[in-house]
Amino acid sequence: MNTNPASTGPATRYLDRPEGKIAYEIQGDGPLVVLVPGMGELRSSYRFLAPALVQAGYRVASTDLRGHGDSDTTFSSYGDVATASDVHALIRDLGAPAVIVGNSLAAGAGVIVAAEHPDDVSGLVLVGPFVRNPKAGAVMQAVFRAMMAPLWIARVWKAYLPTLNAGRKPVDFDDHLADVFASLRRPAYGKAFSQTTRQTDHAPAEAALPGVSAPTLVIMGTRDPDFPDPAAEARWIGDTLQAEVVLVEDAGHYPQAQQPEVTSQAVLGFLQSALHRA
Repeated sequence: MNTNPASTGPATRYLDRPEGKIAYEIQGDGPLVVLVPGMGELRSSYRFLAPALVQAGYRVASTDLRGHGDSDTTFSSYGDVATASDVHALIRDLGAPAVIVGNSLAAGAGVIVAAEHPDDVSGLVLVGPFVRNPKAGAVMQAVFRAMMAPLWIARVWKAYLPTLNAGRKPVDFDDHLADVFASLRRPAYGKAFSQTTRQTDHAPAEAALPGVSAPTLVIMGTRDPDFPDPAAEARWIGDTLQAEVVLVEDAGHYPQAQQPEVTSQAVLGFLQSALHRA
């Protein structure tokens, strides 16, 4: 079942991995940019950024996480490290090096790839990035796990996703939300998403930060509800990685969809600078 609205555009392709297939699409010509969404999202979360990159002369691959979208649900492991292995395999398959654009969990995965395979990563764009575990008490963690049980995870995520889009909603938000909900209503995909929420650990990403040498851009929505102080988190990551930081006003966890013009301009400017340095 293909619930991704991008399915009306480029054909869905599949990357063979040891336990299943990872879905992606590719378009354009030029330096490779790999777009990786956060958990609970689809590759169509980059539906505004991808065309801008293609038009600017980049070869753009947009991928679904394992257990999400058009990827298989046959995997036994999920989270930052598993996603990093998939992203690196895709880059090697398509032809390294690549710039990785990672949102949320995928930002942590991008950090791991950049640290472990520096020759294969020409740049990082970290959007609403989780590169370390949030400070949450045991009670809050238990509540979150209960909310993300497979039986009701699709309904809970449908109600929760609008809050992650705090600020200006994407112009097509209702349609996109319906696509995400339809995807997660498939029993195997709800279970895979639940496993992702339970297995995700950003400690490996934090441990990898000192090993990152690739030029990096941090993009954070000023109203991102996943962080008590989004600007402070962005600045910490920026200082740690000696990265450029762009704060996007009136955007939450998905500035690439909520404020696509601002985000696209920031990414394109960074790519021109980063690839020129490379």
